Amino acid sequence: MCPRIKVLRKVLSPPIIKGFMPYGPETGKQKQDLVNLLYEEYEALRLNDYDLLNHHQASAMMGVSRPTFTRIYASALQKIAKAFVEGKQISIEGGKVYFDSDWYQCKKCACYFNNPEKDKSVEFCPLCGSQQVNKFDYENSHEDAPNKNCDDFCICPNCGVEQEHQHGQPCSKQICPQCESLMKRKRNINCKKNKN
Repeated sequence: MCPRIKVLRKVLSPPIIKGFMPYGPETGKQKQDLVNLLYEEYEALRLNDYDLLNHHQASAMMGVSRPTFTRIYASALQKIAKAFVEGKQISIEGGKVYFDSDWYQCKKCACYFNNPEKDKSVEFCPLCGSQQVNKFDYENSHEDAPNKNCDDFCICPNCGVEQEHQHGQPCSKQICPQCESLMKRKRNINCKKNKN
């Protein structure tokens, strides 16, 4: 039986620090083992304890199921407790994640790419090396594409916020980022006319 494929977890941005070190009179006397907090564990703590989202809302933000989010969150708490009780250093790195960052478009080769390292500016295309790079305008991109399928968007029935549909996840399970209502699939008569 094959192991289950691990879904990439969405992280808003990398943490601003690389970890924590304990201090005090006993810190240099013990063998220094690191406790490795994964990026997805850091994100689970941030969403649940800093942004005060419940597990259902936070799991939707990370693109995982609620039970998976609960396991990630429990693992993070256990690692932090171990580091505090045993006086170990915490390192934040690793994990199977992708960062929700700014996207760019190259005018020369028409490729799209993102910039997970927000502290570094984008100066050239990583594919062709061209300096003709613009920030991708996601808000207006679907208006310029006549063949874009309108069913690729979820819409909030309460406040009208639209977001791109995440394939494999029903819109009815998505939470609106503004009013926290359940989303639904966008249906547009104009788009159906364009398909015919």
